[in-house]
Amino acid sequence: MDCNKAGTFEDLAWRFWLSINRWLLLGICLLVLGGCQLQGHPDNPGVLRLTLWHGVNPPSNRDVLQELVERFNRKHPDIQVDSLYVGQEDQQMPKILASVVGNAPPDMLWFNPTITGQLVELDAIRPLDDLLATSPVRDEIDPALLETMQFQGHTWSVPFGTNNAGIFYRPSLFEAAGITHLPQTWEELRQVAKKLTQDTDGDGRVDQYGMLLPLGKGEWTVFMWLPFLWSGAGELTNVQSSANAKDVELVNQGAIAALQFWHNLISDGSAVLSLPERGYEMNRFIAGKVAMEFSGPWTLGELKRTGVDFRVLPMPSEARKATVVGGENLFLFKTTPERERAAFTFAEYVIGEEFQTEWAMGTGYLPVNLKARESEAYQAFVEQEPVVKVFLEQAEYGRSRPIFRGYTRISESLGRAIESVLLGKSSPKEALEKAQQRLNLIFH
Repeated sequence: MDCNKAGTFEDLAWRFWLSINRWLLLGICLLVLGGCQLQGHPDNPGVLRLTLWHGVNPPSNRDVLQELVERFNRKHPDIQVDSLYVGQEDQQMPKILASVVGNAPPDMLWFNPTITGQLVELDAIRPLDDLLATSPVRDEIDPALLETMQFQGHTWSVPFGTNNAGIFYRPSLFEAAGITHLPQTWEELRQVAKKLTQDTDGDGRVDQYGMLLPLGKGEWTVFMWLPFLWSGAGELTNVQSSANAKDVELVNQGAIAALQFWHNLISDGSAVLSLPERGYEMNRFIAGKVAMEFSGPWTLGELKRTGVDFRVLPMPSEARKATVVGGENLFLFKTTPERERAAFTFAEYVIGEEFQTEWAMGTGYLPVNLKARESEAYQAFVEQEPVVKVFLEQAEYGRSRPIFRGYTRISESLGRAIESVLLGKSSPKEALEKAQQRLNLIFH
């Protein structure tokens, strides 16, 4: 046998063994965690200790959540919720799936609703129809969010917070560049980005870019690109309102135009790419290295604490106005009837007026509870925060990501296509055709 091949084989075998051991260790840890969850508080058998997994970001928003969880715990001494940050979406997914396979899931999960189909297929979560039917807060939920809660005729989650995507910008940089008209169309955005791209220190190199574009194959990139797909009159499926992944058709004029527009921003030199899978970080925006960046109202608290000037403009339009509705829902995993009932008590607290008012004012998320949205406290908050007004008004044109059973596969293929175009490896049409070919192999 060739020595190099033998060495390669041994190396691969060793890596495989290390990988297996890591998963075994993770499984053991999850089983131990699950066992502890089922036993309740060790010092007080009468107390149910529930676990909430989440990926709330930025850290300041986690502080708001922790304070609200502690408030619930004080009011419910027989139910104690442990709030655990388990990373961003790409970090959460392996942990979630491993917990389900290992039969040691958390009691509750904070995650965007596109995961619904996958969790239903795994028989991991509890339908909430019966519990919501008798809940006094059911009719206080914004009806526009119902589609994010439902899949195949059942309700599987409740909304935790809602938002949509816009463009944050630095007014001081706009003023310095002589920009007085905010861009409303794709072409206007392109021209404004060009004016904002400058060599501010005179060393012959650009040190201020008009725009930051997210790089990476993850959901964040796709999330921020979807408004351009819809604004360009594109769709993800060739069948209206389809929830079947087999109907996905990525190669359409709207999708090609949206990818071409992002490519144009890069080729103009007026947009810079984020670090891979870090498109949500605002550090370059805060430092004034980029004048515009995609984000949502959840960034409000973080930006206010920095003291920098900022405002928000709606997503620019091409064929029509559009933005993407974001936010996360709360899922209840199948455990025991007693634990599920206790978890729903926390869920009712989350969608209630008190939690939603405090959560919205503390983080910038939009309230999912209609009473909270109309409350005196929140209305006063909105009057003081013109940024929030933009997101509230833009919500009229918001669209939710489809809740397909195979949405993660669709998102991954789209993410790879977007990344390929941004890195100049393929044209928009070629990238979308490759993505469609991958999906055809999966779903057909």
